[in-house]
Parts: sequence; structure tokens; C-alpha cells
Amino acid sequence: MPDPGLVLILNCGSSSLKFAALDPTNGEEHLSGQADALESSVATLKWRYRGENNLLQLSPNDDFRSVIEGLVERMDGPWSTLKTQLLAIGHRVVHGGEHFANSVLIDQQVLTAIRSCCELAPLHNPAALQGIQAALLAFPQLPQVAVFDTAFHQDMPDYAYLYALPYKLYREHHIRRYGMHGSSHRYIAERSAELLGKPSSEINVISAHLGNGASIAAIKGGHSVDTSMGLTPLEGLVMGSRCGDLDPGLLLHLGEALDYSFTKLEQLLNRESGLLGLSELSNDCRELEEAMENGHSGARLALEVFSYRLAKYIAAYTIPLHRVNALVFTGGIGENSTWVRQKTTNWLSALGYQLSQEQNESTRFGIEGRISKASTPEILVIPTREDWVIARDAAQLASGAR
Repeated sequence: MPDPGLVLILNCGSSSLKFAALDPTNGEEHLSGQADALESSVATLKWRYRGENNLLQLSPNDDFRSVIEGLVERMDGPWSTLKTQLLAIGHRVVHGGEHFANSVLIDQQVLTAIRSCCELAPLHNPAALQGIQAALLAFPQLPQVAVFDTAFHQDMPDYAYLYALPYKLYREHHIRRYGMHGSSHRYIAERSAELLGKPSSEINVISAHLGNGASIAAIKGGHSVDTSMGLTPLEGLVMGSRCGDLDPGLLLHLGEALDYSFTKLEQLLNRESGLLGLSELSNDCRELEEAMENGHSGARLALEVFSYRLAKYIAAYTIPLHRVNALVFTGGIGENSTWVRQKTTNWLSALGYQLSQEQNESTRFGIEGRISKASTPEILVIPTREDWVIARDAAQLASGAR
């Protein structure tokens, strides 16, 4: 393990920047924050440092570079103790294509490879590149590390990642399934092994990362052997505003019968579908559960479709694993929605899964543990720590660079 220090983690979305400073040895958080709605009139920056929460209104001109420059200014002032402890910068990058099966130190070749994957994750990779470029200017003396969502799934066998399309599309254009949320699924595999008291190499886990983006992974002996997201984050489960699986012929129909353009299709599939589209109300599971309790039929329908699709994937992923040591719920919905966990488990009763109502209700809001009844297949809730995975990888690679 590298010398004691902190890793600054940067996670750039299309218009947001999440940041944190973590101790890679134990995951302790020394700083956390988020800039939202960048380059708009409602842009804000909020952070928590030494137990205090702060909020700052940003200008419509603020972007990734200006926010990161602002972090540096604070590290030269009130956060000066943090700056002296930084040993590396860790960047979350959604798509690494087939270029990366592990995290890497960033150099020009790595930047070129990330840029080549932009068309596979158009909402994420361009933002990550902007954040990386800004951080290289702001912290030129520190090693910078890219941690890829897709890397963990590079162990998948070809029969799991190939589409039934002409093979030359894969050979010439790398059209295949890649999967996302790799850092989260990797952490779940490791933590599940610890809770079950066995080495990662000896357990098989179904990891359900459920949030506004959602994916499920079949993890065998610590390696991903299948996952629900595909070439892009659109495939698989129902998500907050993404559709997940659908008939590709539907897109042809929308284009021909309703004259949908590619731009309109992208908007429909990524931003107007999922829980939001079905409920005609919200992409937020908490709002939908409250509305459902108040009799909103669209909210109930959206949550039932979400849970049914999830249960089907869980059942399907028993096939590549043969033996399942644990089903794990994680992510914002997985960690906190007792309704989704109960409904999903009800669909899985034929496989023996049964929830303890008491444990299901009490295992929320950062609490981890078993929620299944005794003598039934293990169901665990584990709060994910993607940030800690990024910090650990960054620290390890930085120690080798020094």
C-alpha cells in the first residue's frame, strides 16, 4: 500500500462535477462536493469539509475548468492541509472500449483512446476529457489516473459480449457489449466475499446496481461473466429516464411511421423513457413510491415494470453462474427502496428467495447486511463505494510512478 495520503476523485457528467478527497487505505472521506447545472443560470457548487456543509451560486460561465480552478484556490487557502496530502488525481471514465481492462496512468496515448470512445458514451466521455484536461493544468505535479466503468467487464466471454450481427461489425468497428458500473460491481464482489467469509475466487454473486442508471452483473470467482448494459448505457434494465431493452424494430417503426430523427430518438431513449416515461411523473424512485402510496397509477406501473425486468435478469444470470452465493442490492434505489427489493424478490420466489420484512425495513440509508430469511438464499444490501475503488487504483498506480 502506498504512503499515507489522499486521492482527489473527479467524476464529470454532462453538466455536473462530483469530487471527493479520500484516504485510499480505509475509504475515509475528507472532502466531498458537487457542481450542478454547469454553464446555466442555476449552476451551484456544494461541498462538505470538516463536518460543515456549504453552498455557492455559480455563474452561467462556470464550466469544469473554472470549478476545478476554484478547488485549487481553496486548497491554497482554507483547504491547504488537503493539498499537502494529495498523492494523485483519480478520474472516473465511463467508456474505455476494448482499450482498457485495468485503470491506467493518463498520458497522451490514453487521452487519444478515451477520445476515440466518445461516440460510445456521448454524454459521459467528452465531459470526462474536459475534466481531465482541466485537472492536468491545475495539478501538473500529480499523477493522474483513469478508472474505467467498462474495464471490469473485459473478462466476459465472447458468447456473452457479442451481438448476433455480421461479425465484421465487431472485427472492423468493435461493435459489442461492454457494460458499465464496473467499479461498483467490482466493489460489491470484493465486499460480498468479506461478508460471506470466503475469498472472492470462491464465490458467485449477482450484483444489482440500481439508480438513475441501473445495471446488473453476473460475477463468477471475482470476474464479470455477463452484464446487462451493452455497447452503450442504454441496454438492459429499466432506468430513471433510459428505456433499457426494447425491440430494435421499434426504432425503425418510429423513424418510418412517425418520422423520428436520430436526434429525437436519442432524446426519447436516453432522457424521456424509463421510470419517467412510464409514470409521466418523475425519474426519482422516492417520488414515485410516495405518489404510488397516494394512488398514482402511473407511478405504480413504472415501479412494477422496473422490478419485473430486474427479476427476469436476476433469474437469467443464474445460468452463467450455476451456483449463486448471494444476490446483492446496491446503488441509490437498491440500497434504500424496500418496496423494489420486496417486489423483485416476490417475483423470484420460485428460486427460493425470501425477504425478512424486518431486515428489509431496517437495512437502509448506508446500513449493510443480510435481508433474506434464515435458511434461504442470501440477499445482501451493500452500499457501493465506487469512489474508494477509484482512490485505491489511483494510489496504487501513483506509487509505482514515483
